[in-house]
Amino acid sequence: MFKQWCTLCKSTLFLLFNFAISSLAIVPTTPPLPILPLPAFSQLKWQQREIIMFFHFGVNTFSNSEWGTGKENPAIFNPVGLDANQWVNTAVEAGVSLMILTAKHHDGFCLWPSKYTDHSVKSSPWKNGEGDVVQEFVNAAKARGVDVGIYLSPWDRHDKRYGNDLQYNEYYLAQLQELLNHYGGVREIWFDGAKGTNAPNISYYFSDWFYMVKELQSSINIFSDAGPDVRWVGNEKGFAGSTCWSTVNRTSLSIGNASIENLLNTGDPRGTDWVPPECDVSIRPGWFWHKSESPKNLSQLLEIYYNSVGRNCLLLLNVPPNTTGLISDTDVHRLKEFRSAIDTIFSTNLAEKSIVKASSQRGGKVGGFGPENVLDSDHIWTYWAPRDVDVKDPWIEIRGTSEGLRFNVVRIQEAIGLGQRIKRHEIYVDGKMVANGTTVGYKRLHRLDVGIVHGQVVRIRIRESKALPLISSIGLHLDPFWQPNGQ
Repeated sequence: MFKQWCTLCKSTLFLLFNFAISSLAIVPTTPPLPILPLPAFSQLKWQQREIIMFFHFGVNTFSNSEWGTGKENPAIFNPVGLDANQWVNTAVEAGVSLMILTAKHHDGFCLWPSKYTDHSVKSSPWKNGEGDVVQEFVNAAKARGVDVGIYLSPWDRHDKRYGNDLQYNEYYLAQLQELLNHYGGVREIWFDGAKGTNAPNISYYFSDWFYMVKELQSSINIFSDAGPDVRWVGNEKGFAGSTCWSTVNRTSLSIGNASIENLLNTGDPRGTDWVPPECDVSIRPGWFWHKSESPKNLSQLLEIYYNSVGRNCLLLLNVPPNTTGLISDTDVHRLKEFRSAIDTIFSTNLAEKSIVKASSQRGGKVGGFGPENVLDSDHIWTYWAPRDVDVKDPWIEIRGTSEGLRFNVVRIQEAIGLGQRIKRHEIYVDGKMVANGTTVGYKRLHRLDVGIVHGQVVRIRIRESKALPLISSIGLHLDPFWQPNGQ
């Protein structure tokens, strides 16, 4: 009996030991620690939009101006064919999910019937003074599931309170409350420091405005030279710096300060705040519609795309309605061309069926951080991570089939949900370097200067990184519109 009991005990201990070992074996490897600062949920969603749209519209549309004087007679505003549904349809067909309207530009004319001024649509002949452009804009967007944003210019060349700090800031806050209380959810609000050299001296209470915005709509993103959620890229060309960090120290920024434009363009790798850049540019030479102007051609728009979205930024493309109140046919056509071109280039990942290898992977083959993650559909939360000890020169490579790989664009994306890390990288095709760069961020696009290449192995080397590099997606694409060196 004693021997049987001992045998039973040994069997039980053996089973328990094996269970313990097997349990340890299936414990998943934990993700690496994040590198602060990190994006907020609203910032991540904003970044993934990639392209949003601006609508500059108002009395300047009818006076053929860019900066109105503030003395315009509201009677000139009469867009008899205004159709906000056409604006939204144009945006949707262009792949846009967020539209920003100039509710008030520098001339002070309000596109909604503000109770704090008569210088608005209620004093115009449009709809006998009963119209509300903001409401029509919001209604049309809501019907198509498109989000809206608002631009309320701080500089007001019409209102007599401008120049008196207290009175004007009270007026501005009152209008801010009207817009954020009465028109539903707003996903982005735009502030800038634009002001003429002869404008009266005045202090804007930006901190008060920002606190009020967040109180009224907590999930909104605030844009300005100093964030707090989105920063200006530092120019109106739609180009970010070839090095572009989403991080910056907000204490180094101030609104309307021309001396910080380079910092806005590149960001700061040591930045303590996550304030990603937005590239604003107009489809036409001007921001408002002018009969004498035409939209940029397709090659110009693609150049802007590669230098904004392709450099870790979001592209804010302005498309101004005309005096009828519609997006002009030429602009609609160009936007369709632009969207079609982007789809043609990026809808197919030529690396999709390739074999992916890496210098190492966190947790080994069952750790969940293998190189195969760079070819799935999740560009944020699944990623390749090398081992902690492999930080000096990690690499990942795409191996083509017997037919090889033929492409002229390389796309790299970081898992920015855990911070921006990569400081320098290089791309090789069959051992020959074809491109190199610094930051990656949400998305980095390399349109190859050598044109189309045909090879078997594409290797990306991370030469320098703030911490363990985490690559969420890699793509090889063919851009038929890119023809360097007369190809």
